[in-house]
Amino acid sequence: MTSIGKISDTSSGNVIRQRVILAIAFGLLFPVSAWIIDFSIKEIPFSLSGIIKLHSINPTHWFIDLIPFIFAFFTWIQLKKHLEKTLFLEEELHQRDDDISKNALFAKKIGEGDYNAPFKATDEEDILGKSLLVMRDNLLSNQQKESELNWIAKGKEDISYILRLHTNLDELSYDVLVKLIKYINIVQGALYIYSEDKNVLVNLATYAYNRRKHFNQEFKIGKGLIGQCAYEKDYIYRTEIPDDYATVTSGIMGEKKPKSLLIIPLITNEKLQGVVEFASIDDEIPEITIRFLREVGEIIARTIFNLSVNQKTEKLLQEAQQMTEELKENQEELRQNAEEMRATHDELEKSNAQLEDKIIEVENAQKRLHSLLENASEIISIYNQDLKLTYVSPSVTKILGYTPQEMMSGKDIDRLTRKGEIDLNQMFENLNNNPRVAVTIQYTFMKKDGEKIFLEVTGRNLLDDVAINGIILNSQDITERKRAEKEERMRSKMQSLSENSTDVILRLNTAGQFFYANPMVERYLNIPARDLINQTLSSIQINENLANFFKDSIKTIKTSKEKVEGELSFPTQMGETIMHIVAIPEFNENELETILFVSHDITEAKRIEMEVLDKNRKITESINYAQRIQTSILPNSRIVRQYLPKSFIFYHPRDVVSGDFPWFFIKDDYIYIAVVDCTGHGVPGALLSFIAYFTLNNVVDHDVSYSAGKILDLLHFGVRKTLKQDRPDADARDGMDIALCKIQLKKHELQYAGAHRPLFLLRKGELLEFKGDRKAIGGIPHPKKGEEDFTNHQINILSGDKIFFFSDGLTDQVGGEEKRKYGPMRVRDLILGNQEFTMPQYLELFSKDFEEYKGNNKQVDDLLLIGVEF
Repeated sequence: MTSIGKISDTSSGNVIRQRVILAIAFGLLFPVSAWIIDFSIKEIPFSLSGIIKLHSINPTHWFIDLIPFIFAFFTWIQLKKHLEKTLFLEEELHQRDDDISKNALFAKKIGEGDYNAPFKATDEEDILGKSLLVMRDNLLSNQQKESELNWIAKGKEDISYILRLHTNLDELSYDVLVKLIKYINIVQGALYIYSEDKNVLVNLATYAYNRRKHFNQEFKIGKGLIGQCAYEKDYIYRTEIPDDYATVTSGIMGEKKPKSLLIIPLITNEKLQGVVEFASIDDEIPEITIRFLREVGEIIARTIFNLSVNQKTEKLLQEAQQMTEELKENQEELRQNAEEMRATHDELEKSNAQLEDKIIEVENAQKRLHSLLENASEIISIYNQDLKLTYVSPSVTKILGYTPQEMMSGKDIDRLTRKGEIDLNQMFENLNNNPRVAVTIQYTFMKKDGEKIFLEVTGRNLLDDVAINGIILNSQDITERKRAEKEERMRSKMQSLSENSTDVILRLNTAGQFFYANPMVERYLNIPARDLINQTLSSIQINENLANFFKDSIKTIKTSKEKVEGELSFPTQMGETIMHIVAIPEFNENELETILFVSHDITEAKRIEMEVLDKNRKITESINYAQRIQTSILPNSRIVRQYLPKSFIFYHPRDVVSGDFPWFFIKDDYIYIAVVDCTGHGVPGALLSFIAYFTLNNVVDHDVSYSAGKILDLLHFGVRKTLKQDRPDADARDGMDIALCKIQLKKHELQYAGAHRPLFLLRKGELLEFKGDRKAIGGIPHPKKGEEDFTNHQINILSGDKIFFFSDGLTDQVGGEEKRKYGPMRVRDLILGNQEFTMPQYLELFSKDFEEYKGNNKQVDDLLLIGVEF
């Protein structure tokens, strides 16, 4: 207790005693008054004995006599409480005075700039103390920021001063680099200038460990860290330096690799000017240093740009001065030429008058020549020495359909085939090599109306003829001649092919008379070919079915004018023979002249076809039986909805049997449901599905406490053991992907684990994705890399939650206008875009959307999608 408190206690004790005495004195009024009244009433003399007698007569006086003491006691109690409250308030005021004095002293030190003075707020209610601490921290932060800004400003001012001193880019680069390295206290650096002509970054200056280094380095844009910084136009800061990063040898420190690297692009007006690189042996480069270098980089880039512009301007100025000197020299020469041109002009005017008369004479001659050329049966063309068409006769319009102007604009070459163009160029080359020898070629040309014709072109080199001064070509339409030659060749060729063909070839006229038969007739009809010529169908003995086919075909072709074909079986000397017969009408000037019958023996092909059909039937029966077996183990939708009423299964196998299958299992209070996607599809995938089905059943039925992740671990090892993939000589990499859910509806719990397959959870308008582990079930284990367990996701189910999980057959389906994959994003969009849908509506939505997206494209894989609403 303080001295002030002791003084207060002494004075307060005196006051209490005084007031207790006053309370006793006041309380004595009651017994004295009662005595006086009772003395007067009972007429008892006032004395000590009288008082005793009075109390014996009236015992109430004993209680009245206690009133002074009661008053004294209550007065003492009240005064004691008042005293304690007064002392507490005095102590509180004294503490406030001490806090104010301490806060004032701390505020004075802050005002004097002493931000590190020790100070601690008295308690949580010391608002002023806390405010002073916040103010002190803010002032200290502002002082630090101001110091950093001053440091950046001084660095920029120093660099700007160096930039103003130089006009030579090499000297400027070295001095700026040295100043920057020393200013930011970094061991080494390099400056690269961007060369627009070469599109590379060239090293102009390198400085390390207080000495200049000489390197001739160039970096292409996008190559290495330097090129990457230039390409991205943004700084690169790394604290993990690659092992192959170049080091600079220091006499003191040796070849010590930097621990941090900073590369700043020099950019002004969004144009790259260069790159500056810094390396430090410290673990990190301060943020303020990076900020300073980025700001000063723009100043350096602007100066480099200005120097480059000045150098280009100076070079252009020198070139302009040189051109001015040359123009002065040429001006006198031009004046002399002008005088000569005036004299020549006078002579030309005289000559023009004479030429006009000759031109009229020439025009008349040209008109006569044009009329002759326009009605000629061949085309005359003239090419100059550059092989450009300079003239074509008017007859080209009648023969080819193009005007001379169209031919000279490029149609002479555009309408040729590739071979025709090559032949024409070869002809020009031969004419140039042998000017006195005429060359003739033939090629195909497409007329303006689209008709293809054959042209025979004869070329002569008349470049030395002053009148022609070119290569002249005479072109004739030989289409009809070529057609006649082709028909003759085809007849000869057909005769040769027919004689050596293994097919039976006959030619009959419309009356059924034989005009031709190849040697194979004797083998199949047992009649020599020469004996058939000029015979009719009715005059020879052949199989009745064959004769009727010939007659019916002739009758049909007479009416339809189109070929007829069919298959016919009849006995031959080789046994029962099946022939495929084609009857081809042959016309002469649009009139049916003869009919060519070509019969091909397909007996062996038919036998093989029947064997293939029989094998296919047996394979199909086996696959259908496998489908019935696989279908028998698949969960019934009615049973699934019995436990999960709001659910759907969208199951669409690619083939009869499937590698994808839904799995459903009930054990105690737990519901197990999964999408299983086995390697492959069809029969191989179905075989794997049986392994997955029975392994899952055994694992889950063994112990209900297994989590979803543990179930996948056991399935993983079970598949490996079954497929013998755990052996050193294993080569089977087959396996499966899976999305597995373990559900306990009573506790509203869901466990999920996946192998390459995700789970989508739609909850209150938000779609959450739980990704499966990036490894498959089964497969050959890595010999040097251990495997981690499958992740088990624990999810609390809320009312209205909807989950979706599916195989990759849905997302990998190719379709749409751009032939792209269906993709997970489309699945997400359909779920989020139709949040109010029920599970049956989702089933209808995905079924319809998948078919529309697939269109006419083939289904690429088995498809399985399961949805559940809680």
